[in-house]
Amino acid sequence: MGTILSYKAIQRLNEKGISLFDINDARKIFRLDNDNTLYKLLQRLEKKEIIKRVANGKYSFPLREPSEFEIANFIVSPSYISLESALSFYGILSQFPYSITSITTVKSNTRILEDREYEFLHLDRKYFFGFIKNKDFLIATPEKALIDQLYFVSKSLREIAPVDELDLKMINKKYFNRILNEYNYIPLKRLAKDYVR
Repeated sequence: MGTILSYKAIQRLNEKGISLFDINDARKIFRLDNDNTLYKLLQRLEKKEIIKRVANGKYSFPLREPSEFEIANFIVSPSYISLESALSFYGILSQFPYSITSITTVKSNTRILEDREYEFLHLDRKYFFGFIKNKDFLIATPEKALIDQLYFVSKSLREIAPVDELDLKMINKKYFNRILNEYNYIPLKRLAKDYVR
């Protein structure tokens, strides 16, 4: 019976194109109303490595491997990829950082998942904007990623490469300044002038 359940689980996850899901999603996917039955099924699927736990009550389906950026968005919600990860994604920063860095409105925290560090930095809700959907994940625009980085640098919580080591060609100065005007933080505005003139 376990084999049939496992086979059906794989079939259903495949049919629905699922790569990441939580307990509520699982209830709908497997059409199970009984919590005990649902938890036993998830435990069995996890034991057989058909699914992987990525956070408490959140799972991935390895046959439809999600990207690290998708996983980051999924682990902590709301969140979007920003800072070093986004700057590297856009080619502004030449090196790819070890941590996948995100901005969130909830408490800052760090998670380790399969030897990858996922770092979530808290930002006030009023600054939680300036991101787009790229494929299956949310990521800051190049301008917002740079401002997010500079904001944390101006608070001495981050570092940034010197301006001559960054490729700022794709930064739209007009849009950058529009975002900057939303911030009432003088140290950020002073620092930003050195990076985008």
